Amino acid sequence: MTAAVAPQLIDRFGRTVDYLRISITDRCDFRCVYCMAEDMVFLPRAQILSLEEIYTLAQAFTELGVKKIRITGGEPLVRKGALELLQSIGRLHGLQELVLTTNGSQLESMAVALQAAGVKRVNISLDTLDADKFKAITRTGDLAQVIKGIKAATAAGFERIKLNAVILKNRNHQEVCDLVGFAVEQGVDISFIEEMPLGVVAQHNRSDAYYSSDSIKADLAQAFALLPSTATTGGPSKYFQIAGTDTRVGFISPHSTNFCSTCNRVRLTVEGRLLLCLGNEHSVDLKQVLRTSPGDGAALQQAIIEAMQIKPEKHEFNIHEQPVILRYMNMTGG
Repeated sequence: MTAAVAPQLIDRFGRTVDYLRISITDRCDFRCVYCMAEDMVFLPRAQILSLEEIYTLAQAFTELGVKKIRITGGEPLVRKGALELLQSIGRLHGLQELVLTTNGSQLESMAVALQAAGVKRVNISLDTLDADKFKAITRTGDLAQVIKGIKAATAAGFERIKLNAVILKNRNHQEVCDLVGFAVEQGVDISFIEEMPLGVVAQHNRSDAYYSSDSIKADLAQAFALLPSTATTGGPSKYFQIAGTDTRVGFISPHSTNFCSTCNRVRLTVEGRLLLCLGNEHSVDLKQVLRTSPGDGAALQQAIIEAMQIKPEKHEFNIHEQPVILRYMNMTGG
């Protein structure tokens, strides 16, 4: 008797999609300059998915072979009921890894509960170790509070913790060695990210601010030995090991090293759009399916399966032009 084959989501380029990123809110207690406008207008409650709808979608995706779910925002931990949602998703059959991306502001009080809820790994945004720069980049953030959150997370026992740093030339590119040194001290990993051109920003020219992964590697080579690593977390980071430490340094390079050929990810926005690519607008309105056919799991799964056929081959980012994608990162899911 032949064993049943687990369902899979496969796009028209033969890529298997087994990683879903879910934005549970567009709201955030920070206003990072590369993520949103200073005077952001957030979505009214009626337009966003309820926690129950988010859970239903997470369940549908895991039944279709998704093994990893990342919860994002905005800042996911500012949404009321976020912890209970994580607990529910963490119990889904077939899910191998529940992970979280956060700005760290809520971790001092929530890290232990998040780990107990089944969150295996946490990514924490940290672009600078300078309190004044941190305030300028986040507009509202408190570096000391985030550092406390990082330390609380390291004490809570997550399988892995990673810092994420978006590097901008002449804003924080001089700090890459300090950031790696801090990661080593804390016993955590760090990834450096080339800025994604999403939404129109007024604070800087993205072309002028672009700082490539290769430039960062060259800077780090002055202070650290980077050893090639085969480590992977199922996302786009290419990792190196810092010699003599447990710390890994990752590079997410949408401009200098296109990683689209191995893309295994889709994103669910807080308003229920299934984005098939970060750098394109190809999407399906799953909220409409949920609300026009409530309780019809077959219809929902069929809509998800059919959506794979419009997943594009690659993104169309161009750091030297005004963005074609006008949605901000907080609307997309970090």
